[in-house]
Amino acid sequence: MFDDLIRSWDGEAVVMHYDAPGATWMFIALHSTRGGAAGGGTRMKVYPSPADGLADAMRLAGAMTLKMAVARGPNGGGKAVLAVPRIPQGAERRRLLLAYGDLVESLHGAFRTAPDVNTDDRDMDVVSERTRHAYGRSDAHGGAGSTAPDTAVGVFHGMRAGVAHVFGTEDLHGRRVVVQGAGGVGGELVRLLTEAGAEVAVADLDADRASAIAVSTGALVIHPAAALSEPCDVFAPCALGGILNEKSISSLRCRIVAGAANNQLATPEDADRLKDAGVLYAPDFVINAGGVLHVVALEMQGWSRSRLGDELAGIGRTLTEIFRTADAERITTEAAAERLARRRIREATGEPEPVR
Repeated sequence: MFDDLIRSWDGEAVVMHYDAPGATWMFIALHSTRGGAAGGGTRMKVYPSPADGLADAMRLAGAMTLKMAVARGPNGGGKAVLAVPRIPQGAERRRLLLAYGDLVESLHGAFRTAPDVNTDDRDMDVVSERTRHAYGRSDAHGGAGSTAPDTAVGVFHGMRAGVAHVFGTEDLHGRRVVVQGAGGVGGELVRLLTEAGAEVAVADLDADRASAIAVSTGALVIHPAAALSEPCDVFAPCALGGILNEKSISSLRCRIVAGAANNQLATPEDADRLKDAGVLYAPDFVINAGGVLHVVALEMQGWSRSRLGDELAGIGRTLTEIFRTADAERITTEAAAERLARRRIREATGEPEPVR
C-alpha cells in the first residue's frame, strides 16, 4: 500500500503508526534534517485512503524544507498527518492527541511540530503533555498562541509585493481581492485587506463563517464555486491545497495569485501554466511562512515582537527578489523560489555549490 510512495520519495524517513482505538493512521514524514530537527505542523484530516494521507504528509514535508530554508528557520522540513475516519471531539480527541504525543516523543527531538489544518494551539497543549517537542501552544501553557494572525500578516506583505510588481505600487486601496477560505488565516487576511482599503470578496464552504467575516469587515460573500473565476486583481487561496491545476488556471480572471494555502500547485507543470497565462504566482512556501516565523520567534528563539514584525515584512522583500529573478531569467516564480531555498540550505549547512 505504501511501498511505491516511500521508494519514490526524496525525503529521509517516514514514521507510521496505526492507532487501533481511533482507527487512525499516524504519519510523520521527515524530509530533511540537514538544517536541524525536522519541523512541521500536524494535520488532522479524513482521506480517501491511508496512502493518500501518507502522500500528503510527504508533499507537505518537502514544502516545509523549502519554507524553513527561505525563512532561515532553525529546522529542516517535516510534516505529520493524522488520517482519521472522522474529526474526533471531546475525550476521543484528547486520547488520540496524547497517543500522538507519545509517537512524537519517541523520535527524541528529530521532529518538532505545531498546529496545521484541523489542529490548533489547544491541541498542542494536549500533545505537549506527552512530548517536549510540541510548539504553537496556547499562552496559558507557555506558548505563543495561534499562528494564524502572523501567517495572515506575512501573506498581506507578500500580496503587497505582488501588487507592486504588477501595478507599480504596493497600495491595496481599491484593489479587488478574492479570498478563498475564511478560517483562522483567511478571516484575518480579510480584516487586514479591508482595513487597507481593498475591495474584498470572500468564499467559504461554511456559509455561516463567510457571512460572519463579511458582517464584521464589510467584505462581500460569493459562492465558493465562483471564487476561481471571479474577476479580481488578486486571488488568495487560503483553504486546502491542490487548487491550482490545468482546469482551474484556465478559469482564473486575476493578475496575481497570493494566498496562504499549502501546496497550491496540483503539479509542478502548473507553475508554467500560470506564467503562460500571465498570472504572477507568489510561491506558497514563501508567502505563508509567517506561521513558521511566529513559532521560531516566540517559542524557539525568544525574539521580540518588533523583530518578528520585521521578519514578517521580510516575506514581501523576499518575494520581490523572487519576482525580479524570475523576470530576469525568464523562469517561473516557483523555480526562482526553489533556487533561493536551496541556496540558503547550502549557506546554512556549509555545502558547496553544485557543479554545473
